[in-house]
Amino acid sequence: MSNSFRTIGFPGRYVQGPGAVAALGPLMKELGGKVAAVVAGDSARAASGDGVRVSLEEAGCRAHFLRFSGACTAAAVAAMAAQAAGVEADTVIALGGGSVIDTAKGVTIARGGLLIVVPAIASTDAPTSRSVVLYDDQHRITGVERMRRNPDAVLVDTDIIARAPVRFFAAGMGDALSKKFEAEQCRLAGAMNFFGTLAPPVALLMAERCYATIAEHGEAAYARIAATGKPDDAVERVVEATVLFSGLGFEACGLSMAHALTRGLGAHPRIGRALHGELVAFGTIAQLLAEERPAGEVRTHVELTRRLGLPVTLAQLGAPSLDAAEVQEIARLSCTAPHMANLSPRADEARVAKMLRAADELGRSVLGN
Repeated sequence: MSNSFRTIGFPGRYVQGPGAVAALGPLMKELGGKVAAVVAGDSARAASGDGVRVSLEEAGCRAHFLRFSGACTAAAVAAMAAQAAGVEADTVIALGGGSVIDTAKGVTIARGGLLIVVPAIASTDAPTSRSVVLYDDQHRITGVERMRRNPDAVLVDTDIIARAPVRFFAAGMGDALSKKFEAEQCRLAGAMNFFGTLAPPVALLMAERCYATIAEHGEAAYARIAATGKPDDAVERVVEATVLFSGLGFEACGLSMAHALTRGLGAHPRIGRALHGELVAFGTIAQLLAEERPAGEVRTHVELTRRLGLPVTLAQLGAPSLDAAEVQEIARLSCTAPHMANLSPRADEARVAKMLRAADELGRSVLGN
């Protein structure tokens, strides 16, 4: 596309609030769906209770639940697509976290029809985007596919979100905090976004607002969920930031080093057990150091990250000790991600390894270790 164009993608409908799952059936009916294949994990089905089934049935829609477990692999997508075809589904509903959502997107790519996303946790910004991240059985990224359009609807029931373990909520903030900085780097690099154009100004505003919202309300929202498991205004604001602003912002602005590092960190046998947003949280610290931002600004960000219940050291990610070869391999794999090019000053493998060590050292300093 011409570099004079600006593009942003939106879900067809975005619904958020306590008890929002009750709107699922009427919404699907309004959009023209009749038969749903609900891709769901066991924990998500338990968290939502009978709400999904009841809402669909009361609206006159048929629901077939497809049990999902594991990662979003090409084989998992093919298996779910075959099951959806077997029930002649015209709608795919994703009920769960990032892997479930991406698998449901893959089924939609294979079969067409409507896609409605009902996240059971707010741990990533996957719900609003059209991207599908595929993994192998060792949880290594094998590729990214994209739907022709963003999801037809995203329905976020904050009662369900708030009942999930608070670690997932924190991970969503970790994923979202990076967007302001990654958007800035993409703008400076003149990088194309995930639609192949430059970012529109409104997308940059969303990325900035995402950070500001979490900085203002994140600690209170984290404390609320940890103490009560119920949403309030702070929780609603943070969920809007982590699901909506973060999702729209990354897709329309692009990504940088913080997300590139997940390619290497996620492949490490111990660190790879961490949640995506936890990896991004640590990666953001490394990116700010690589950008050569003022030391006080970076330390303030690390302190915020810590207060939000997120990891700021490699030990907190599961690797209290890494030898030089391990760090170098993380750096090598991270540099294979195209997002690494959207960084100034530029970073090669040696510099990435150095920033990983520096981020860990700063995190340990903030923790008092």
